[in-house]
Amino acid sequence: MAKVKYREGDWFAVPLLDGGYAVGVIARANPKAALLGYFFGPLRSEVPALDEVADLKPGDAVLVGKFGHLGIVQGKWPLLGRADGWDRQEWPTPVFVRYEELTGRSFRVFYDDDDPARLLREEQVAPGEAEQAPKDGLMGAGYVEAVLTQLLA
Repeated sequence: MAKVKYREGDWFAVPLLDGGYAVGVIARANPKAALLGYFFGPLRSEVPALDEVADLKPGDAVLVGKFGHLGIVQGKWPLLGRADGWDRQEWPTPVFVRYEELTGRSFRVFYDDDDPARLLREEQVAPGEAEQAPKDGLMGAGYVEAVLTQLLA
């Protein structure tokens, strides 16, 4: 299997469980395979061309989160390319939220803007305060496919 190389700013297609595709963009990449991505609908019947998705903006995303690279490096998530003029400042690392089921506590979770795997700090917040923020955690490829399938159904 040929090694698939990816970098910040690369767009890719995500196959959905019921058929069709969503798309994503790598907003940050860590050498140890932790990525930060923005994911988009609508459901597409075929893998789109880069020019069909390059105008999407962070506010259009249906899912934002950290994810592993296996879907990309195994070739299951086809790379579409990198749009001209990629500007990482337009694709910020968000503040995530983590909810502890056992204690009922919620935390805002801050990661290094250059390394989505490097935790900087956590701040406890009032329950419910940060529930609209992206959820903290590292999503596997199958999980991303399942969530996007549900979101775009």
